[in-house]
Amino acid sequence: MPGFREDALCRIRQDGDFDAVVIGGGINGIAAYRDLALQGLRVLLVERNDFSSGCSAAPSRMIHGGLRYLENGEFGLVAESLRERDALLTLAPHMVYPLPTTIPIFSVFSGLFNAAATFFGSGGKPASRGALAIKAGLTLYDFVTRKNRILPRHEFRSAGKTLQRWPGLTPAIRYSATYYDAWISQPERLALELLVDTAADAPQNIALNYAELIRTGDEYCLRMEETEELLPVRPRIIVNATGAWIDETIGALAAVPAAKKENPTVSGTKGSHLIIASDALLKALNGHMIFFENADNRVCILFPYLGRVLAGSTDIKVDRPERVRCEPEERDYILDAIRQVFPDIAIDHSDIVFSFSGIRPLPRSDAAFTGKISRSHFIHRVAGDPPQLCMIGGKWTTFRAFGEQVSDEVLAFLGRKRLTGTMNRPVGGGRNFPAGTGRLSNLLSEQFSIGRQRAEHLALAYGSRAFELLGFCRGRPDDVPLSDKSPITAAEVIWLIRCEHVRHLTDLILRRTTLAITGVVNADLIDAILGVAARELGWPATRAAAERQRLIHELETFYGVTPAMLQHRCKENA
Repeated sequence: MPGFREDALCRIRQDGDFDAVVIGGGINGIAAYRDLALQGLRVLLVERNDFSSGCSAAPSRMIHGGLRYLENGEFGLVAESLRERDALLTLAPHMVYPLPTTIPIFSVFSGLFNAAATFFGSGGKPASRGALAIKAGLTLYDFVTRKNRILPRHEFRSAGKTLQRWPGLTPAIRYSATYYDAWISQPERLALELLVDTAADAPQNIALNYAELIRTGDEYCLRMEETEELLPVRPRIIVNATGAWIDETIGALAAVPAAKKENPTVSGTKGSHLIIASDALLKALNGHMIFFENADNRVCILFPYLGRVLAGSTDIKVDRPERVRCEPEERDYILDAIRQVFPDIAIDHSDIVFSFSGIRPLPRSDAAFTGKISRSHFIHRVAGDPPQLCMIGGKWTTFRAFGEQVSDEVLAFLGRKRLTGTMNRPVGGGRNFPAGTGRLSNLLSEQFSIGRQRAEHLALAYGSRAFELLGFCRGRPDDVPLSDKSPITAAEVIWLIRCEHVRHLTDLILRRTTLAITGVVNADLIDAILGVAARELGWPATRAAAERQRLIHELETFYGVTPAMLQHRCKENA
């Protein structure tokens, strides 16, 4: 067991009293934990799987204001989201980047009455959006950010000028409009960096993955993975940030069975995405996200993502929370949508290198059309001793604000004053991040005498934390990558294990790196990283084999990456 984890358990054995316990290590739970910890409280965060491994690992990877939320009349949410988007562009510039977004437009007047219908209570499917409706929305979008604008205003263009810039687009378009939002390269890593920052800034607090808070009679206990020990924990208040599982958590922690019958608070929708390796499609995007409507009027997206193309998404109501994957019919839905906007680019199943899916934990709604379900967030209080504050809804863009809001309610309950905020606090590798394209990679290359490819990889993955990593690597063999397809080295893997709560091989391949999502991982690279992890974590041969099998099962079952694909990629690399 890594030293920091054993140290955390020793501290809990000695003192199980906490001002607050946050259940759920997705981005909202981590944001609440971070904000509470900075207020001088003693806080425990528990996640029953890996940090940021549920819905927080399956977003569209957009950091955006939510243009289409205007149609639902959610002006406050849009204003909050745009403020948070601009903050993240400043606070996490190593992972959050501007994203020029272009909308193909096929009519003039369609969709003008969508917002009015919503205002009068319609939850049905909206009409296709035409030029006038889109112009109105983008004008309002620009108006919200008029005072502290950091991204360009929107622009319209004719069909002719559109096809000059994007010749692969369908000639059926009449206009296009371009506006700016943002995208996040590695959301799982940004969540981890929030935890790393918190450990440095407020070391009295404890965050544990692969741990679970359970109720035994009138007491709460912490149950850890791979151990029979139950550690008594005494929280003054509980923050329930378990996303789609919020209602199940409310029931599991209820004092009496009757409390488990409370009306559900969450209405989940499933969103699936594809990662596509197609040079033709990547080139056709010309550096922009294409934000378009499918034949059923649902919004779809296509944008360049780490040398691939990210395509999505579906939006399907689900009756109960569970682990989900992109099903064949969803895959075909997304591929068919791509063919509508880029009809001459051949795309098929063999171009998909990765797929992922998650359940959006939206506020409960009876809307027939899932796009009409609010993307807002609020706090639902469950009475008890201690009480629960449930984080309902929310999205990646607004995690900081949502965490601050729930923290304010906890502070009010505890009778404590806020000591600090996070609006101006850089995240992880965004701290002391040098401005200018390529400047950080140049500094790394010069200071540590490493090659251009490795310097660029480290700058992209870790931002300014790359200096810490390379300092760790000094004196260790670090000049030979583990694969011809990736510059990752053995020393880098060891650093991740020691610094970022790694307990399983899946943590490394799926969340601490982009090896899986970009389609780089293959059977040989898995074995190379497994060898490093087994030595560092002291795994015997049986445990190492089980870890490998667990990863292979995860990749095939939930991400569409089969053992045959992993072997085939080895042959491609040979």
